[in-house]
Amino acid sequence: MSIINAIDENIYNWIIKLMSSNTTAIMIFISYLGSAVTLITLTIGFLIILKNRKISKYITINLILVFLLNRLLKLIIGRPRPNVLRIVYEGGYSFPSGHAMVSMGFYGFLIYLIYKNIKNKKIKYPLIIILSSLILFIGISRIYLGVHYATDVIGGFIIAVLYLVLFIKFIYKT
Repeated sequence: MSIINAIDENIYNWIIKLMSSNTTAIMIFISYLGSAVTLITLTIGFLIILKNRKISKYITINLILVFLLNRLLKLIIGRPRPNVLRIVYEGGYSFPSGHAMVSMGFYGFLIYLIYKNIKNKKIKYPLIIILSSLILFIGISRIYLGVHYATDVIGGFIIAVLYLVLFIKFIYKT
């Protein structure tokens, strides 16, 4: 058994011990917070609400770029989805996890913007903790729901962090 298979199997075996109808309902909801529908809706909301057009434009560009990068990588790598108990149906390839990668790219950029632009520490740090936790739990939910291997999620997170560094440095140019 390869190290990747061992990681995937051990993490999945740990996560399925949490299975219950209540946990499943929570995981489906958390997974929805990383879905295309949710992220597009939030982006449209930012376009409407934010007075700073530059920031809302970059939130939109960021979402589009991280989504396209994820799709491209899925096509290149072509890893099939796990063949385990699937609680929800998901088509397409498995690596990297789209929910994990795009959520890290989207919410991670929001974390960066909050860190750079909000001065009130009583607001700044709780928001950062909430969004960081959300990213983590979106990844866990994808493993729990049986649509991704743990390494799909971990890989999605790593790729998104690398992407964010480049996006912030070269495109957003703070």
